[in-house]
Amino acid sequence: MRLVVALGGNALLKRGEPLTAGNQRANVRHAAGALVDLIKAGHSLIVTHGNGPQVGLLALQSEAGPADGFQPLDVLDAESEGMVGYLIEQEMASLLPDRQFATILTQILVAADDPAFGKPTKPIGPSYSADDARRLAAAHGWSVAQDGRFWRRVVASPRPLEILERSVIALLVDQGTTVICSGGGGIPVIRRRDGSLSGVEAVIDKDFASALLASQLGADMLLLLTDVDAVYTAYGAPEQQRIRRIDPDRFVSRDFPAGSMRPKIEAAIQFAGEPGRAAAIGRLDDAVRILNGTRGTRIAKGAP
Repeated sequence: MRLVVALGGNALLKRGEPLTAGNQRANVRHAAGALVDLIKAGHSLIVTHGNGPQVGLLALQSEAGPADGFQPLDVLDAESEGMVGYLIEQEMASLLPDRQFATILTQILVAADDPAFGKPTKPIGPSYSADDARRLAAAHGWSVAQDGRFWRRVVASPRPLEILERSVIALLVDQGTTVICSGGGGIPVIRRRDGSLSGVEAVIDKDFASALLASQLGADMLLLLTDVDAVYTAYGAPEQQRIRRIDPDRFVSRDFPAGSMRPKIEAAIQFAGEPGRAAAIGRLDDAVRILNGTRGTRIAKGAP
């Protein structure tokens, strides 16, 4: 099968873990092992990944540097996509030295008038206490919002409309190359009136970008891998219950917190809304078993 596999930020960096080069390398090495298991099972992979911690750190470094060295978010999106893609590509290639891998910087078209530009929701960078978040917001002109027990900077997250490098990605995949692309949701761009492109200050949601990529590449399945083994109702509460299957025609995603599992569920439903397509959500270490239907939550039409 042709699979689009999306690695969540929590699959690449454990919750609360410092974003050191060593930690990131170790987590990517672990993720590469799970991805290689899918290739060994005979599947063709297109890999995407999150970039929230990485792009947030790059933004902090940019703001701390000289004024004439400041870089906008679209450039930092490209930097983080190249950085994480390089690590994934290298670690996978070390496990499968006879296979071809390629990391593609991916521009993704968004609408200039997307309402998300007026309502930042995408968390990036480190977590802060409420007091520290308010102080930093005042000093840097940030928008901040609560993310679990802590607070983080939030930026605009417009909906992806078109994967501009999809023909290049498809060409490589058709030749047997494992492609890492659309990292961090890709590089958000808008089209000017003259047809040229311009980057914008935003970070696209990785799950929605992955669903669009899977659709435009004709993938058989979308795997959204994170550090939680499945979708649960009342997650974290004594009455929590695992959801094994979701029918995209009957499921109500608004019952889930916006900053939690909801984007993954909505992206999975978006892709699996067409007959013959399926998506699944689950833990990185269970990737092969999720694909086989024995782990995770499967999203497909006709699911009970």
